[in-house]
Amino acid sequence: MFQGVLASVVASCIFGSIYYLAPLLAPLTGEQIFGWRMLVTLPFTTAWLLYSGQGAAVAAIVRRVAQHWPFALMLLLSSALAGVQLWLFMWAPLHGHALPVSLGYFLLPLAMVLAGRLVFGERLSAFQTVATLLAACGMGWELWRAGGMAWSTWLVVIGYPAYFVLRRLLKTNSLAGHWLDVLLLLPVCLWFAVVDAPQGVTGWAAIVATPALHWMVPVLGVISAVALALYMAASRLLPLGLFGLMSYVEPLLLVLAALLMGERIQPGQEPMYTLIGAGVLLLALEGALQLRRRRANAQPLAQAA
Repeated sequence: MFQGVLASVVASCIFGSIYYLAPLLAPLTGEQIFGWRMLVTLPFTTAWLLYSGQGAAVAAIVRRVAQHWPFALMLLLSSALAGVQLWLFMWAPLHGHALPVSLGYFLLPLAMVLAGRLVFGERLSAFQTVATLLAACGMGWELWRAGGMAWSTWLVVIGYPAYFVLRRLLKTNSLAGHWLDVLLLLPVCLWFAVVDAPQGVTGWAAIVATPALHWMVPVLGVISAVALALYMAASRLLPLGLFGLMSYVEPLLLVLAALLMGERIQPGQEPMYTLIGAGVLLLALEGALQLRRRRANAQPLAQAA
């Protein structure tokens, strides 16, 4: 279990460091960083896919496309939803949206609970109900105080649950499905990496002209692939309840990274963060209690054996 916890923590730290280090990849724009990150990560992800024996799962998905062509459109939609989130993760730190996006990640567990209730009819526990109400009050406060929340926060809160729900409906919620999502993004990534020139310089030209990027961009791909591999390993090594609890580490690190980059919580936002934080803590507490009960129930069975 220690190995699983370590893998999850290291993966979260790597994702947080990618968030924090994005501005150091100047003069690349957010779109160019996104494009290059996906291009240099794909070979390592492909190697991990083959090593983990999921090549057959990719072939099975491709056969489903051949048998039912509208399924291909759903795969394209899944890829687009993933691409928007991956782009936003690299764009936000460069445009003053690191903290709003971090807030979106804080709200994500609560949004996923609500999506499960609305789409799949999953029943909410007492903890989940109270946590959702607390988050709703926090969002209501911000809507009343400022007249709205940042669009980047909404994009995470709505976009990621939509992506996960679609993958579950399509039965592609695996490494094979993620790999296909990235593969379908390749044309867009190539455009951003070598053609797009919003400041008169393409991503390729910027890398050639900036010696530090010669090693920083490949390192970005390596650590992204390592983080994904560690995340997948943690999902296998840890009990589901503990794995869910560890998922709360990354939003904390993203907020820390945003604060280190100079963004600040605005006066009057404290109640929103307090209420949402209380909701997230309730979900974490529920997960801890469930994990404790499972362990308690497992001990008599082990002794009987």
